[in-house]
Amino acid sequence: MTQTLIIAFGGALGAAARYWASSLVALWLGRDFPYGALVVNVAGSFLMGFLSIWLAERVAIAPEWRSFLLIGLLGAFTTFSTFSLDTLHLLQQAAYIKAGMNVLLSVSFCLGAAYLGVILAKH
Repeated sequence: MTQTLIIAFGGALGAAARYWASSLVALWLGRDFPYGALVVNVAGSFLMGFLSIWLAERVAIAPEWRSFLLIGLLGAFTTFSTFSLDTLHLLQQAAYIKAGMNVLLSVSFCLGAAYLGVILAKH
């Protein structure tokens, strides 16, 4: 039960951080493209890749804190469901190029960011 509460607390913080970060990016870059979700997902993918290695191989951390960070905080911070809904809205608006770019950029940048995080954590 303690593990579940720790993850839930991390999730609450991650969801709030996603909202704040996404809102700030939208203020900065506008709302005509889902920049907020893209930036959050790329940053979260990088952190997930980095921390998954760094916490396992370089830092002695309790399993509860690892779960708090990776499952709770970053799990709620990244937002695949928002990415999906943003892309669907673009498709419904017949903004096919923007929808395609959102899919292409999100998938390639998030995979690249996770890979970069893993590589950096190993060195």
